[in-house]
Amino acid sequence: MAKVNKRLAVLVGCNYPNTQYELHGCVNDVVAMRDVLINRFGFKQMNIKLLTDAPAAAGEGSSSSVVLPTGANIKAALGKMVSQAEAGDVLFFHYSGHGTRVPNLKPAHVFRQDEAIVPANFNLITDMDFRQLVNRVPEGASFTILSDSCHSGGLIDKEKEQIGPSTYKTTSSSLSYKPKTIPFESILHHLSALTGINSSDIGTHLLESFGANASLKFLVPQLNSDLFKFLKPDEGILLSGCQADETSADMNPMTSTERGGKAYGAFSNAIQMVLKDNSGGLSNKQVVTMARKVLEAQGFDQHPCLYCSDRNADATFLSRPDYKPSVLGI
Repeated sequence: MAKVNKRLAVLVGCNYPNTQYELHGCVNDVVAMRDVLINRFGFKQMNIKLLTDAPAAAGEGSSSSVVLPTGANIKAALGKMVSQAEAGDVLFFHYSGHGTRVPNLKPAHVFRQDEAIVPANFNLITDMDFRQLVNRVPEGASFTILSDSCHSGGLIDKEKEQIGPSTYKTTSSSLSYKPKTIPFESILHHLSALTGINSSDIGTHLLESFGANASLKFLVPQLNSDLFKFLKPDEGILLSGCQADETSADMNPMTSTERGGKAYGAFSNAIQMVLKDNSGGLSNKQVVTMARKVLEAQGFDQHPCLYCSDRNADATFLSRPDYKPSVLGI
């Protein structure tokens, strides 16, 4: 009997409700993506793990989220997905929420900053964590990360840049939106208040607060980062909502009148529009290029990027060679 390839997904939406960092569209983003995965790309609902901080918005029945998107829970879900992977499987992680940049204080990386996402409990997941996950993906599988967050360019450490920074700027824009970023200083202040420790070293606070669940960046500072290096063309594919030095937009209900007042992330919405307008298979490069054009036409100053091997740049988005995408669209 022929082996049936698996299609697995982890979808994370963080709105940070009732905080000063509250966003509005992130849960909507991943709920919409779940429907696309099922109806367009052949994912089974039982193989889609949804983590949000607004369970009531996730739908009814078994699809509702009962797991909060903390750092430990997100990494556990991603680790389980990667551990199940075999050649021919398609893995997908969609994150919509805040991002940040963490100073890299190693002598060889003066002035460099590392990218990270900000889970609901501020237990940062860094580019080193994503590199370690990608290194575990077996040959012949694919692991696509779509991150609709600020500073998401380069979120897989040492992944090859296929579509990088752009110089176009919107000359004028009346758009009103909230950037999906929490400045490093604000994260440090938040964690310092929790730990009560007088230190400017964020690793100290993360280790004190989260222990073994903290990022590898802070758990193993004594190890050379070459342990997580880009060894060969790998199976990681990153579609970032913006460049590493840019912010991604969260459109709130008051300004998103073209979608009936429903909040959304600009990049996630652009991806949805690209997929809706193109019913056949699109390469990863085409998806990012088209999403850039959508955002430019809408007046956003953010530039989605693509990081992956040369082969995966031309590979069909969320498909293996033996999988035929639906021609019905979404």
